[in-house]
Amino acid sequence: MPDGEVSVGRDPANAVCINDPSVSRRHCLIRCEAGACRVEDLDSFNGTFVNGVPIGVQPLTDGDRIGVGDVVLLFLCRNGEAEDYSLGVELDAGIVTHSMTRLRREDAHYLRPESLLVSDSGPSRAARDLNALLKISMAVNSIRDMDTLQRRLLELILEVTPAEHAAILLAETGAPDFVSAFGWSRDVGGGASVRVSRTVTGQVLLGGEAVLCNDIGEGSDAVVSDSLVAQRVRSLLCVPLSIFERVIGVIYCDTENPAAPFDDEHLQLLMAIASVASVAIENIRHVELLVGENRRLRQELGAEFNMIGESAPMQRIYQRISRVAPSDSTVLIRGESGTGKELAARAIHAYSERRDDAFVAINCATLTEHLLESELFGHEKGAFTGAVSQKKGKIEVAEGGTLFLDEVGELPMPVQAKLLRVLQEREFERLGSTRPIKVNVRVIAATNRDLEGAIKNGTFRKDLYFRLNVVSLVMPSLSERCEDIPLLANNFVSKYSKKCKRKVMGITPEARACLAAYGWPGNVRELENAIEHAVVLGATDFIVLEDLPDAVIEGRRPSQQGTPKFYHAVIETKKHLITDALKQVDGNYTKAAELLGIHPNNLHRLIRTLGLKERCIDR
Repeated sequence: MPDGEVSVGRDPANAVCINDPSVSRRHCLIRCEAGACRVEDLDSFNGTFVNGVPIGVQPLTDGDRIGVGDVVLLFLCRNGEAEDYSLGVELDAGIVTHSMTRLRREDAHYLRPESLLVSDSGPSRAARDLNALLKISMAVNSIRDMDTLQRRLLELILEVTPAEHAAILLAETGAPDFVSAFGWSRDVGGGASVRVSRTVTGQVLLGGEAVLCNDIGEGSDAVVSDSLVAQRVRSLLCVPLSIFERVIGVIYCDTENPAAPFDDEHLQLLMAIASVASVAIENIRHVELLVGENRRLRQELGAEFNMIGESAPMQRIYQRISRVAPSDSTVLIRGESGTGKELAARAIHAYSERRDDAFVAINCATLTEHLLESELFGHEKGAFTGAVSQKKGKIEVAEGGTLFLDEVGELPMPVQAKLLRVLQEREFERLGSTRPIKVNVRVIAATNRDLEGAIKNGTFRKDLYFRLNVVSLVMPSLSERCEDIPLLANNFVSKYSKKCKRKVMGITPEARACLAAYGWPGNVRELENAIEHAVVLGATDFIVLEDLPDAVIEGRRPSQQGTPKFYHAVIETKKHLITDALKQVDGNYTKAAELLGIHPNNLHRLIRTLGLKERCIDR
């Protein structure tokens, strides 16, 4: 994509105009500079999402899905133009008609074994070609990377034919032109610029027939491009890459040596090579497609558990996680309740070498001492009343993976001693057993308690604290990263509008200002609850101020409410309008709501939020 920017929105003035009410007039901007692209949200009502995650500014990679309202845009780096090749292949428009031989797939000798018994070239050449075909087949079927496959394939073709230059050009299904090309030269290798005939390759791509041209440039009936004449090309071959009756590309070869032109047997051999290569190329394409799709689906399915935020405190957390994750060190995550400590633990696990094994979480504050001990370490049959069978504990279940101990500060002292042994010796015993069990787990603990104070009070072991606090991670409170509130709010609106099956198109500026002005003592968890409350109780397509919980509206910090006089004036105006409407209809809430143009439920919430109940009753 060339450098510049592309605006996306509902307004016709945008470069990409999307006439959908869920899209803001100016929704987002896609910028490209020096080959790198990024998308920037323009403070849209319902936010911009990349692969299911809300963003402010986000770099883009090939295949990313950009969500704007109910519309999903697919970002592709490739532009599909045949002239834009990065591997030294150039197409020209020359037409070659002199001394041309065509070969259909069904007439190829090597695809019809019975025809080899009567080959005019004799048994020695047929055996040599079969041996070359077997070598190529074994080579290409052991490669899983497209560039490596094309390079190796062209190297082998130059070994078994007199070709001096060769190229593989690939097309997409139904596309009239090529979308990628890979060139190779006998003398220079992959750095060579291979010029091919657009007319010949185009005919082969569309017709599916192989072409052999000799004595190029000789004779009065030959029409060739100046570039082919300048290169002194005397002979060329072009065969289709076909699979399941579809042509997915071509293999092109040429030579300048008049003493070693291509013949029919070269054409037959290259046709057979193309048949083998087609399967390998299509398989790699499918694998690459599935890998990319799997990556995007994982991002979308995991969006609920992703850490969201672009503020400086969150950037520091991301950097810390990226450094900690690859190691096996024990991590202690600290922070207020609702700051996302478990999300951080899951992120550490996801980016570690243990990501393919289990992530096992247990809340140490929700169970009694006896049950917690059984849950952690497991028990043998008959270990206590009710132990009717053997049970593996969380530590054993997490073998090879990660054990997450939430609220670790609530561990009873006897359990702390046993956990210390796990961290020191990497072994434990089930309840009712004397046989030690070796374990390979990574421990991540989290707490919102003052562990240093607990040590002084004698409620937490000092040696366990040092074993847990190898690497410390402190999650910032939401008040420390207020700029992330819009991203988090948009994410929760998207989540709960789907969950509640109620279409919500965004958050009004007044409601956004209220969210930003509130202190959020419950952090991200409280914000999520507030948005769920608004989505469930809201009656319009947008979340308005009155949809938010009373505690959020009333708990706004005055210093962060913009212009206090403005908000005060708005509130007083609302009170006056509601009171006046109720007087006009003699206190009938339904008629008053109709007069005001709002839903009756919305009117009830406004009356309650604005403290008008007594005034309205006393009419």
